[in-house]
Amino acid sequence: MKQLFERTLGVEIGYATKVEDFIKHSGPKMTYTKQPLQNEFFVKSNDLLFEQGINDVPISVMDWDDTPCFFGTDERSNVPFDVFAASFYLLSRYEEYLPHVKDIHGRFSPKDSLAYQNNFLHKPVVDIWAFKLLAQLQERFPELEGGKRNYEYVSLLDVTTSHCYSHRGVVRGISGLALDLGTLKLRRVIERLAVWLKLRKDPYDNFSELINWHREYGVKSIFFFQFADYSKYDKNVSINNNNFKSLIKYIADYSTVALAASYTSFNNEEVLKKEKNNLEGVINRAVTSSRMRYNRVDVPDTYRRLLAAEFTDDYTMGYSHEIGFRAGTCTSFAFYDIPLEIQQPIKVHPYAVHDYALSTLKREGEVSLRLNLVYDEVKNVNGGFRTVFSNELLGSSERLEWKTIYKAVLNNYHV
Repeated sequence: MKQLFERTLGVEIGYATKVEDFIKHSGPKMTYTKQPLQNEFFVKSNDLLFEQGINDVPISVMDWDDTPCFFGTDERSNVPFDVFAASFYLLSRYEEYLPHVKDIHGRFSPKDSLAYQNNFLHKPVVDIWAFKLLAQLQERFPELEGGKRNYEYVSLLDVTTSHCYSHRGVVRGISGLALDLGTLKLRRVIERLAVWLKLRKDPYDNFSELINWHREYGVKSIFFFQFADYSKYDKNVSINNNNFKSLIKYIADYSTVALAASYTSFNNEEVLKKEKNNLEGVINRAVTSSRMRYNRVDVPDTYRRLLAAEFTDDYTMGYSHEIGFRAGTCTSFAFYDIPLEIQQPIKVHPYAVHDYALSTLKREGEVSLRLNLVYDEVKNVNGGFRTVFSNELLGSSERLEWKTIYKAVLNNYHV
């Protein structure tokens, strides 16, 4: 109720559990139950929100004025489906508690999601439902007004590899050179030597350019730095490197700095706390936002660990290789812990586009088309459009000019 009415629509609500209090109320009102009391606005309830724990809930997807929905009701209900139960199902990530096969990194596959299987992953359906519900309520109660909310674009920058060749230590540098020679990657050999001899800038070192673009377009940005010990999946510059620390301090002067939690910290609360504390020691301020390495989210354990490490905001909710809305929304929401039946004090900020999902496209025109489709959906509900790009991809030599694409994103979607 709070997510749909207050956070999405800007409508204040109150609750009544006594029939006499409800009847006495003279303003707009609705019932959410199995039977209406009088002739009030009525949404017939599904059993989902009155249950405890997780059950294998039967779902049949239908259309509500060309918008997919589920948990259908009957003709007595003013809305043809239980909008609150359906929203809860998506926002709580109910389906990710159900048995499913995880990928090599322990992630929930988008192809197992209800949204992907029913072709509405690209739509922020929870937001769409909310505004359609408001429109129906306003037909019954013309005096009911929704609050104004503004579209916002936020750029999320992953910095899990800040430099390709620089500041990586003698042993790692020589090992990388030997590997390039052994695999006949002569272009990388030349590029590596040119960077070492300071004849050219490290290809991943585009930070000043990015900062300038963000300032030019007035874009809010968050840089997620990995600040972890070296491991199989965590291969950033050493946390003891002074040049790396200086870079982080420089970024913190112009943008929000947050933690790109390491692969190792995913199942280790103490490592997560250590990484957070070390990063805070560099920028001399609290680090309250996070992103998990490889977008790994295991509900509810991931959020419980983030809470234990005193994070208040997380930006991992999305898919690496599919564009769309993993939780069915483009609006930030509080995480609900189903096994504990409580709303946890951590805010989830879903993103819609990850650069990995774009990297399979062959032409810039295809990239623009896919981005425009998602942008239009978010803009229609004045929501939050968040994209994830890595400085690694932006500095890579690919068939697509990723820096050009990224600048176009800033230009096209910042308003």
